[in-house]
Amino acid sequence: MESENEPIRFDTKIAVLLRDDLASWQRLNVTAFLVSGIAGTRPEVVGEAYEDADGQQYLPMFRQPVLVFEGSKEFMRTAHERALRREIEHSVFTQELFATGNDRDNRAAVKAVRTEELDLVGIAVYGPKNAVDKVLKGAAMHP
Repeated sequence: MESENEPIRFDTKIAVLLRDDLASWQRLNVTAFLVSGIAGTRPEVVGEAYEDADGQQYLPMFRQPVLVFEGSKEFMRTAHERALRREIEHSVFTQELFATGNDRDNRAAVKAVRTEELDLVGIAVYGPKNAVDKVLKGAAMHP
């Protein structure tokens, strides 16, 4: 039986990899967009709604931590190839998306570029811990 005092363990991992040459505002923007893809497709990773002591309700959030890493443009390509090879679910954010202003144009910008030519600035991965660790092997934690 599980005790309320025992730490909660997860067999999955949510992680974001950001290109190390992004401006601070870009890192925040990319992270928000990337994890929305996981929350939108994997409802089991979203916890219960929050409520404060006065009964005010707040939106739910992920039930587990989101780890953020950074890497070079070359490492970004390597991690993306690993995710594809291992069939790990992931979302992508390309350099071109900074110039678009809506979902339709975002999807068109990605659709216009072949997989190996995507100018990736971020990816978010979700899956079994070991598999996500292998995709991101060599990445540094975001400072």
